[in-house]
Amino acid sequence: MAIELRKARPDEIEAVRALIVAGQMPVIKLERWIEEFWVLDDDGELVGCAGVESHGPAAVLRSVAITPSLRGTGQGVRLVQHCLDYARENGAKRCYLFTMTAENFFTKFGFERCTLDDFEPTVRKSWQYRGNVEHEMLRKMLIPMRLMFE
Repeated sequence: MAIELRKARPDEIEAVRALIVAGQMPVIKLERWIEEFWVLDDDGELVGCAGVESHGPAAVLRSVAITPSLRGTGQGVRLVQHCLDYARENGAKRCYLFTMTAENFFTKFGFERCTLDDFEPTVRKSWQYRGNVEHEMLRKMLIPMRLMFE
């Protein structure tokens, strides 16, 4: 059976949380944003997730996590591309993210390094931005990136 890409359901918060934690990422306000999360469902087992925080003309791609056995199979690309298409279709002109280890992966989509000052005000107010940047140790490990859709 093929791996299904679909919207996450509210009753899957704990499974999505487990994927994010296994990917060694912070879980920030997942309950608030679960409606803008997508999952990869392999016959009832969640094997990937990613979320989009929409902030008008800006979006934040967040919590991209794929089980290790699926890395390099194209499923992560499929998931991220779906999220970027969703952000664009919902009016985003720019998309931001933080990564610690996947900079090369995200450059394939056109993301480029930027500074925290490059994040626009609506995104700086987001829980994703604040949750990552307000922790000094975490902030030192983050690579901020931006993609311009325009």
